[in-house]
Amino acid sequence: MRVFIFFIISITMASMAVFLSFVQKSRKDLFRKTRKHGIIRTILEAASVTDEETYKIPERHLQRSRTMTPAQFLAFSKHPEQETQAVSRAAEKMEASIQVLKEKLHQKRKRSLFPSDLLSTDVLSKIAGISGCLPHTLPPKCPENCMTRKYRHITGICNNRLHPRWGASNTALARWLPPAYEDGLSQPKGWHSGFLHNGFPLPPVREVTRKIIETSNEAVTEDELHSDIFIVWGQYIDHDLAFTPQSTNQLSLLGKVDCQKTCENQSPCFPIQVSANDTLPMNMDCMPFYRSSPACATGYQGVLLGNLSTLNPRQQINSLTSFLDASTVYGSNPAIESNLRNLTSKEGLLRINLQYFDNGREYLPFVDRVPSPCAQNLKADKVERIECFMAGDSRSSEVISLATLHILWLRQHNRLAKVLKKLNPQWSSEIIYQEARKIVGALHQIITIRDYIPKVIGPNAFNQYIGPYKGYNHTVDPTIANVFSTAAFRFAHTAINPIIKRLNAQYQNDPNLPNLHLHEVFFTPWRLIKEGGLDPLLRGMLTTAAKLQVQDQLLNEELTKKLFVLSNNGSLDLASLDLQRGRDHGLPGYNEWREFCGLSRLRTETDLATAIENRDVAKKIMELYGNPNNIDVWLGGIVENILPGARTGPLFACIIGKQMKALRDGDRFWWENINVFTDSQKHELRKYSLSRLICDNTDLTALPLDVFMLGKFPEDFESCENIPNINLGAWQETLQPEFTCGLPKRVENGDFVHCSEEGKSKVTYSCYQGYKLQGEAQLSCTKKRWNIDPPVCQDINECENKTNPPCHSSARCENTKGSFQCLCTEPYELAEDGQICTDSGRLPKSSVVAIILGIILCCCLAVASWFMICHCRTNSAGGSTNSHTLQDGRNLSAEGHCTNCHEMNASQSSITINPADKDNPSPCILLCM
Repeated sequence: MRVFIFFIISITMASMAVFLSFVQKSRKDLFRKTRKHGIIRTILEAASVTDEETYKIPERHLQRSRTMTPAQFLAFSKHPEQETQAVSRAAEKMEASIQVLKEKLHQKRKRSLFPSDLLSTDVLSKIAGISGCLPHTLPPKCPENCMTRKYRHITGICNNRLHPRWGASNTALARWLPPAYEDGLSQPKGWHSGFLHNGFPLPPVREVTRKIIETSNEAVTEDELHSDIFIVWGQYIDHDLAFTPQSTNQLSLLGKVDCQKTCENQSPCFPIQVSANDTLPMNMDCMPFYRSSPACATGYQGVLLGNLSTLNPRQQINSLTSFLDASTVYGSNPAIESNLRNLTSKEGLLRINLQYFDNGREYLPFVDRVPSPCAQNLKADKVERIECFMAGDSRSSEVISLATLHILWLRQHNRLAKVLKKLNPQWSSEIIYQEARKIVGALHQIITIRDYIPKVIGPNAFNQYIGPYKGYNHTVDPTIANVFSTAAFRFAHTAINPIIKRLNAQYQNDPNLPNLHLHEVFFTPWRLIKEGGLDPLLRGMLTTAAKLQVQDQLLNEELTKKLFVLSNNGSLDLASLDLQRGRDHGLPGYNEWREFCGLSRLRTETDLATAIENRDVAKKIMELYGNPNNIDVWLGGIVENILPGARTGPLFACIIGKQMKALRDGDRFWWENINVFTDSQKHELRKYSLSRLICDNTDLTALPLDVFMLGKFPEDFESCENIPNINLGAWQETLQPEFTCGLPKRVENGDFVHCSEEGKSKVTYSCYQGYKLQGEAQLSCTKKRWNIDPPVCQDINECENKTNPPCHSSARCENTKGSFQCLCTEPYELAEDGQICTDSGRLPKSSVVAIILGIILCCCLAVASWFMICHCRTNSAGGSTNSHTLQDGRNLSAEGHCTNCHEMNASQSSITINPADKDNPSPCILLCM
């Protein structure tokens, strides 16, 4: 009985340990969910809405699988950086809150959302403040000092002193025409299946791809004029100008739908429908599609903020600076810039990869958060991983040809910085970094406007829309237009070659480096590092023709069937994504934009045939769209007849030309503007070309003078010795700064730049990311002494930011020197964004310990019980092993005496019996006295 009790106690204790561990885990779940409701509860309470069940955020489980789906790759490449995440989240919180309020107010008052007496200004302001939107709508303060006059801010802020947000990162894209939403505010065209446009429903975008756009790899016509690098440069520059983040929430904020699983239109999900007879490799009902994040105070938010009588339709964010400023190299916010810099270097260098080198030349560093989703070589050692590259733009690893350009500019910056340091040893690392960055930005501008854009839009359109430079114009808004980034500058998708070639030093095929299909180079940095480096790929790009834009050969099947396909678990279609994105952004139709550019409207199929010489294509478009006014602007732009000497039709030539002129004329730091560079420096910059960039940063020794033009080796190639180069002597300071006050004092965790203004030496201090200046930023040399003491750089406690917390409410924020970290409690772990805690699916350590202890205790009790049983059966006197056990449990000695009084130390008397009769216990009578 006692043994049985011991076992019951052991099992009970072990079970209790397990139970308590799960109770602990469940309490954490409840606590976390309660915290998740915090912000919205406050907003809803402020609006007198108390039913919390109207807003639920489902648990988000981020699982890292070995092979990612194409949609996950797209989400990774579209994943915004932390600062952009904050802006996007604020806007989405605001939008979700407004939708909740809309539903509740309709339920309570049974009347329209829009009467001006519905919500007070105080309530709306409170909602805007709590959501985090308010700070992103207020004008910033523009400091006026030596630093801001000499170098552009990394965010592009205050480029225009009167309109400081023009062209800055994390601001709304510009609208050149009012958007076209089905509800006038936010819902994209095609949102409602029964909605008619000019009497016809819009065709599903996948059907447009299949019937008009898609062509096989074998049907591609090559461009006889332009090389593959012509197209790669277009993608690279596009990534310098615009990046619109998609919704930051994988699951709907309203907790009703998962965009990875649903085929219903419910924000932020706008899935691409797939017909039953589609030719995609997987059986799919739809392709996942996330809407782009809204900008604060637009859409439904705009109705409730400010002037309620004026609608402010949904706008989308550009997370990059609009300027041609090499943000692909340096980033568009201070956190990215700081992470890319080698702050321990005295030469103002950028970080490099310390694991791998390309014949002694640098590669980009790997991303900090590992494992990254980039594909691995399946034939390589499983222990070795080659992660995604880290650059100024998060899309640098999308294809290896794009990564090649990113790597070239990394090498160029570091090469320039080292030479500048030798020429000017007195310069601080900050000055060297800023001067090298300034040169690299200028070279991006020169190569793009002088060498690239005229080939895209043609010489006539260039003269019409851009023309010669006449200086900075502060009335010109350089902000990237929505139609430019979402439609016009995506013209090059029709010119992508499906084959990637890698050639040896004689520009011949290398058996060790075979040709690859495009889908084999998506997110594969390992191919650069392990398969020959940059040189073989560049040789292939220089001598491989771009695909020609032909009206019945638009996008090859590598892009329409195999986009981001690294396995058999799905597919994406770039053409459908482009069309769907245009509808998501509310872009007006093709005819509206033709009218905007002064071109005639097309009203009939005959009219359409004048713009599209291929009548079969024009007929198919009319059959699908029903009315020319319904044609998506991207489709209309890519099927137009190409202009002479161009690679676009008249509509996209107009839009691209207008945008480039705005970028140039509205940029205070444009390389040709006065006081940006000296005349001798401008003279040197004009010599540079993309050919020279490749000569300077690879082992290639001969190149075409214009690498955008298709060349044959060796007749069209020129020795690098004959390709003009910059003489950096123009940047050497011939007159040393008048440091009559002595050298400026350096500050810890910061640096300074110096300049001479109005005959005075001035120094402007700045702190590294994560620190803030305490004291005056600028010092002046007056009467042989600095007018004030230098400032200090104090660590910022990011965790004290209550308006825009750096960590999600599910995580605990801990301040570190120059930064912070988000921490999770077991069994939760940080998601890939580094801010949200997600369930790891594991038991917490405390529960595991409790279970182990319970098992150990159970085993110990079991052993102890067994020992006691054995001990009870042992002769208390250490009796002979020859004793026998009677059926009633008493022992019979070899001599036939009864020897056990039930373990009692009592005097006893026994009767001798015959051992042969041991099976009969009755003769044995024990008398215990």
